[in-house]
Order: sequence, then C-alpha cells, then structure tokens
Amino acid sequence: MDIKVQFGQRLRELRKKAGFSQEKFSFECNLDRTYIAGIETGKRNLSLENIEKIAKALKISISELFQDL
Repeated sequence: MDIKVQFGQRLRELRKKAGFSQEKFSFECNLDRTYIAGIETGKRNLSLENIEKIAKALKISISELFQDL
C-alpha cells in the first residue's frame, strides 16, 4: 500500500480517536479542511512542517504519528 494512503488512514484513526471532526481538526492544525481530507485519502504529500502541526494538534510525538505504518 502507498505510504500516503497508509499515513492518511493512520491520521483519520488518530483524529477520530481524539474526537475531532475534520473541520475542528483543520482549525487546530491551522490547515485547510480540504487539505486534511486530501491527506486522509492519500492524495496529498505532506511537508515536514505540516506533519509537525498535525502531531502538535493531536498532542502526540511525530514518531507516534508514524507508529504502525
């Protein structure tokens, strides 16, 4: 499976576990909701800066974000 798809599935799982809608989560990350949707569907290739924003919004480490990929 493509790494972008795997990462997107992992992000969706963590976002839902944290109780965020895509809209609320995008606000917490300071990223556009359609960008988050694109990540979760494996259509976006993230920058390191955005990976850091996502991890901070989820209150987890970057390594936890990539765990089990």
